[in-house]
Amino acid sequence: MEIWINPACSKCRSALTLLDAEGADYTVRRYLEDVPTEDEIREVLDRLGLEPWDITRTQEADAKELGLKDWPRDAEARQRWITALSRHPKLIQRPIITADDGSAVVGRTEESVRDALSR
Repeated sequence: MEIWINPACSKCRSALTLLDAEGADYTVRRYLEDVPTEDEIREVLDRLGLEPWDITRTQEADAKELGLKDWPRDAEARQRWITALSRHPKLIQRPIITADDGSAVVGRTEESVRDALSR
């Protein structure tokens, strides 16, 4: 199990606390420092069953600067979104937990973290 975190994020810290309390075996990835490649983002999206715009923090300054709210959300624009996430990792929703069964969750709630633990 791997968890992508921003240490400054309270949701990330809460997820880590729960993982520790449950004795989970996991690896921490500080994705702002160890930026995911476009291929890694595609893989996580496949595991999540989501599209890149579904995991984009559209209220971030970078998102506003890029004008993301006006970008199309369709198959043709998918790669453009993935590139933006790789170049601006702050835009990636967090924490993302990759479960041992090959799936993944956005662990913003206790329920979603427990869901990842049960897989």
